[in-house]
Amino acid sequence: MPALVPWLVFIHVLSAIIAFGPSFAFGLYGSRAAAEPQHGNFMARANHYVLDRMVIPVALSMPVSGLLIVWASGIDLLKAHWLLLAIGVYIVAILYATLVQRQAVIRMVELTSASPPAGAPPGPPPGLPETAAKIRQGGMLLGTLIVIIVALMVVKPAF
Repeated sequence: MPALVPWLVFIHVLSAIIAFGPSFAFGLYGSRAAAEPQHGNFMARANHYVLDRMVIPVALSMPVSGLLIVWASGIDLLKAHWLLLAIGVYIVAILYATLVQRQAVIRMVELTSASPPAGAPPGPPPGLPETAAKIRQGGMLLGTLIVIIVALMVVKPAF
């Protein structure tokens, strides 16, 4: 199966680009939405749409291509410590993205969808700044985890 390995790696890397590439732009979108609050709901809904329809589904498909690469190339998973660590970091990232970050994005959509109550003081609705901060911090965490995974996969450090 060695002839299959380059194709599996191609599929795996392309999946990583599709799944995680947009994630790096989410922070830029958020800062633009903060600068132009009238567009905040659109950006929150767009981020939620991309997250649910592209980022998470493609990211969840990556273990399949990854395990096929391990199988086709004959990697001894128990001896490839760099790969075990990368898999562990991936699991943390995917759990955080689906259980925490996605919920914060949904909350942002809710907060920016509601009309302010009559007589409410001007400014962002209660909870919006905290939710935006949570999304921003989560994005930085997820970006860092992705960089760690890529470094482990490319460098394959011996330890």
